[in-house]
Amino acid sequence: MGSLVKEKTSSLMTEFLEKCGGYAVVDGGLATELQRYGADINDPLWSAKCLITSPHLVTKVHLDYLESGANIIATASYQATIQGFVAKGLSVGEAESLLRRSVEIACEAREIFYSRCRKGLWDFYAGKASGQPVLVAGSVGSYGAYLADGSEYSGLYGDSVSKETLKDFHRRRVQILEKSGADLIAFEAIPNKLEAEAYADLLEEEDMDIPAWFSFISKDGVRVPRGDSVIECAKVADACKKVVAIGINCTSPRFIHDLIISLRQVTRKPIVVYPNSGEVYDGLNKKWISGEESEEDFVPYVSKWKDEGASLFGGCCRTTPNTIRAIAKVLSGESPAASKLKFEQ
Repeated sequence: MGSLVKEKTSSLMTEFLEKCGGYAVVDGGLATELQRYGADINDPLWSAKCLITSPHLVTKVHLDYLESGANIIATASYQATIQGFVAKGLSVGEAESLLRRSVEIACEAREIFYSRCRKGLWDFYAGKASGQPVLVAGSVGSYGAYLADGSEYSGLYGDSVSKETLKDFHRRRVQILEKSGADLIAFEAIPNKLEAEAYADLLEEEDMDIPAWFSFISKDGVRVPRGDSVIECAKVADACKKVVAIGINCTSPRFIHDLIISLRQVTRKPIVVYPNSGEVYDGLNKKWISGEESEEDFVPYVSKWKDEGASLFGGCCRTTPNTIRAIAKVLSGESPAASKLKFEQ
């Protein structure tokens, strides 16, 4: 029985991509959309705060992305940690319940979407209900995301933080997300090689029944924030049998092309890319700063990224359902990749 589960786990992404026609669409920024709906997320918990205060808004954002063509939606758990919830005064039991709830909300949104498709309420994507699957990815942010001190963008945790420290920090959260109904775990915005190694060890030690993807940050198209080579980080992910896709997120669109080429040098696993809008986040002052390409629409480049070997495409910070809709249309061939779209600021 165990071997059957492992075989199913390793083939999940391959089979999923086949059902999607070879390429899949990942959702976009969560926090931006929650704020647009009026949520106050100026808090160390960031978007995870809405699991406590306004879970209905999380559902609404999930549905917006599904309606826009997303095949994969990530749970509102990127910054949801047991330690972070406890620091806000919740019990460990309440914190664990909120982690489970993040998956339940995403799964409920998927069912609502399927139901509306069957009723013909969203005709453009009605084919999803019968032909294309939607996966729920349990989002796991870095240790630095929990610290909320900007270190998620630097990968500098200090000498006292070892691989064992990171494994102990993440272990229970990963266990809960796995058992709560997620289809896979998305380890996102990984800023250093050490944390990738900790994740890989955890996956093997826990012998998880669902697969995972590893997605790294890069500020220069060559290295992750801590200074480790993206290629060396990707080798860690490629060597882990539980990892079924490797990619880049929360990174400027201008670096994606070269990063795909680098990833393809070390892995034959599917590549996932979901860059940010091009703006740069100041983690210390907690604000977005316009970058050189902040007005650039990366959607026209999706076809080029596909040609270089990427299979899953979405958006990260400051991208919206409009971004995802445009990506879905490019991949479906409905509109040319050269069509322009301006991101909502």
